[in-house]
Amino acid sequence: MTLAKYIPVLEWGRSYNRENFSNDMIAAVIVTIMLIPQSLAYALLAGLPPEAGIYASIAPIVLYAIFGTSRALAVGPVAVVSLMTAAAVGQVAQSGTMGYALAALTLAFLSGVFLLAMGVFKLGFLANFLSHPVIAGFITASGILIAASQLKHILGVAAGGDTLIEVIETLVAHLGDTNPATLAIGVSATGFLFWVRKGLKPRLRAAGLGPKMADVLTKAGPVAAVVLTTVLTWGLGLADHGVAVVGAVPQSLPPLTMPSFSPELLKQLLIPALLISIIGFVESISVAQTLAAKKRQRINPDQELIGLGAANIGAAFTGGYPVTGGFARSVVNFDAGAETPAAGAYTAVGLAIAAVALTPLVFFLPKATLAATIIVAVLSLVDFSILKKTWGYSRADFFAVAATILLTLGFGVETGVSAGVILSIGLHLYKTSRPHVAEVGLVPGTQHFRNINRHTVETLPSILSLRVDESLYFVNARFLEDLIQDRVTQGCAIKHVILMCSAVNEIDYSALESLESINRRLKDLGVGLHLSEVKGPVMDRLRKSHLLAELNGRVFQSQYDGWRSLTGAPRPLPDAVA
Repeated sequence: MTLAKYIPVLEWGRSYNRENFSNDMIAAVIVTIMLIPQSLAYALLAGLPPEAGIYASIAPIVLYAIFGTSRALAVGPVAVVSLMTAAAVGQVAQSGTMGYALAALTLAFLSGVFLLAMGVFKLGFLANFLSHPVIAGFITASGILIAASQLKHILGVAAGGDTLIEVIETLVAHLGDTNPATLAIGVSATGFLFWVRKGLKPRLRAAGLGPKMADVLTKAGPVAAVVLTTVLTWGLGLADHGVAVVGAVPQSLPPLTMPSFSPELLKQLLIPALLISIIGFVESISVAQTLAAKKRQRINPDQELIGLGAANIGAAFTGGYPVTGGFARSVVNFDAGAETPAAGAYTAVGLAIAAVALTPLVFFLPKATLAATIIVAVLSLVDFSILKKTWGYSRADFFAVAATILLTLGFGVETGVSAGVILSIGLHLYKTSRPHVAEVGLVPGTQHFRNINRHTVETLPSILSLRVDESLYFVNARFLEDLIQDRVTQGCAIKHVILMCSAVNEIDYSALESLESINRRLKDLGVGLHLSEVKGPVMDRLRKSHLLAELNGRVFQSQYDGWRSLTGAPRPLPDAVA
C-alpha cells in the first residue's frame, strides 16, 4: 500500500478486469484517431518536425499511466505549452536546426525535473499563486496569439513574431505573396472543422445514429480533413504549385535522445521551464479534478506533479518536447468511457503503430490543414466573458485579467505568464493587506454580533467591538494597528476594545508585535484591549508569547461573554438564549 501511494498503477491495476479493458480500448481508439492530426499540428506550432508531436505522445502517456492519479487525463502536447516552447526555444536556437530540437528536449527535461521536485517536496500548493481569472486571461490571449500565428500557413506566406503586433505586421507585409491554392485549402479546412464541431453531431443524430457513434464520427472530423486535403494535394500535384506539405516523416518508433546539460543552455531555459511547469500543471490539475469529481474520484495534486514530471522527462529522452494534460483530449477520453489510466497506455500503442505504419501517408498533408486544426482547437479557449464577469464582481480581478491579456498579446507569452504570476500574488497581497474589519454590535434578544452598518444592533459608546475577517500577518498587521489608533482617538468615550477573532486562522510574528504595540498604546490611553473567540491553534501560539501576560484586558471564550462581562449585564436564562 505504501508503494502504491507513489506508483498508483499498483493500486488500480489489482482490480483491473475485462470490462475495464473493453471500455479503455474503445476510449483509446477514439483518442488515437483524434491525436494523430493534433500531435502533428502542435509540433508544427512548437516549431518542431511533425514527428516530434507523435513522439511526445507515446512515452509520456505511458509514464503518466504509471505514476498519475487521474483515470481520464490524457497527457501530451497542448496548444499553450507548444506556443510557450516555441517562444522559449526560439530565443536560443534557429527553428529547423539540430540546436532547436536539442533545446526543446532540454526544456522538457528541465520542466520534468521542476515538476518532479515539486511533487517530491509536496509543493503543489505553489500553483495556487496563479488566480483563476489571471489563468483565464492568459489562456484567452494565448489562444488569440496561436490562431494569429497560424494564419501564415493558411495564406502560404512567410511570417513570424512573438507578439500579436509583430505577427500582424509581418502578415500584412507578405499579404501579396499569398498562395491561392494554399488559401483555398486552409479556408476550406477551417470552415469544415468549424462545421464538424458545431453542426455534424446534430445532423448525425437526426439521421438516426446513436449518441456514441455520432460522437466518434464528430471527433474523427479532423482525420477526415487530413485525408481529404492530403488526397487532393497528391492528386492535383498542388505541392508543385507552392502548397507547403509535411513532407517525409521518419517511419519509426520514438528514438532514444539525450537533452543537453550545457550550463549556458540550462541557464537560458531555466525560467521558461519553470513557467511552462506551472502553467502546464495548473491546466492539467484543473482538468483532472473536474473529470474526477464527475465520478467521485480523488486526485492527489502532489502525485500529479510526479506523474507529469515523469512524463516530461520521458519526452526529453524520446524525441519529444514539454507536455501536460490536455483539456480537449481528456474530455474526449472521459466521454469515450475510459475507466483507468490504461486507456492512455493503449493510446500510446495506437500512436506507436501510426508512427511505424502510417507516417508515409502524411507526406502530402498540407500544413494549412494542420494550421486549421490548431485554429479551430484554440479558438474554443478564447473567452472574453471573463472580462464582463470580473468587471461586475471584482474590479481588481478585472484589471488583473485585462493586464494579463494585453501584456501577453503585446509582449509575448513569457511576459504574459510572468505578469500573471506577479499579478496573482500582488492581487492576493493587496486584498489581504486591507482586511475587512467590521464594527459589530449585539443583535437584540440574541447572543449574536453583526456589522453595525448592515443590521439593527445594540452598541455602547464605551465599548468598541471589532471583528477581524482575515488572518493577521506582516502585510496587514500595520493596517489593523492604524485602524484602531484612528478609531480610539476619534471616540474619546471608548474604554474597551474587543477584537473578535473568529475568522483569524493565523497570527504571525509581525502581527504579534503589532498587537503588542496596540496593547501598549491602549494601556497608555487607559483603554483595555480584549480578545474573544480565539481559535485553539492561534491561542496555542499566543501562549508562547508575552502578549497574554502583558494584555491590558482579558481573553473571552465568546464575544457575548466579553460584552456581558464588560457591561455587567446579567446572564440570560436558558430559554432566552438565541
